[in-house]
Amino acid sequence: QVQLVESGGGAVQSGGSLKLSCLVSGYSYRTYCMAWIRQVSGKERDGVATIVSDGDTLYANSVKGRFTISQFASQDNANITLYLEMNNLQREDAAMYYCAADVGSTCWRYYNEYDGTLGTEFGYWGQGTQVTVSS
Repeated sequence: QVQLVESGGGAVQSGGSLKLSCLVSGYSYRTYCMAWIRQVSGKERDGVATIVSDGDTLYANSVKGRFTISQFASQDNANITLYLEMNNLQREDAAMYYCAADVGSTCWRYYNEYDGTLGTEFGYWGQGTQVTVSS
């Protein structure tokens, strides 16, 4: 059973930084596409960043240059840690942040090249960690 557990959320002032972590266990496939996705209460989910098992990354235009997704995976993918380093946080970044995963060797199917957004239709999800940004 695949489990994803996020941590690292909290409250920060505008311009500050946070680093989120997601522990992924039970993933038995050779390749993956993993993501950070955020949601403001009452609004739709927004893809933030994705990373595939070979390390390629994609970012939504809204976070490019400020957020960095990275990972550490055991050789058999039995244990994966996903990170999201967030710098220069703004009030519009405040949301519940989820890590998500799906089988596949590419994340390009989630990327909309016309508006620079990322999709959110992933099969496995964590419970989320809250990020609050105050001015």
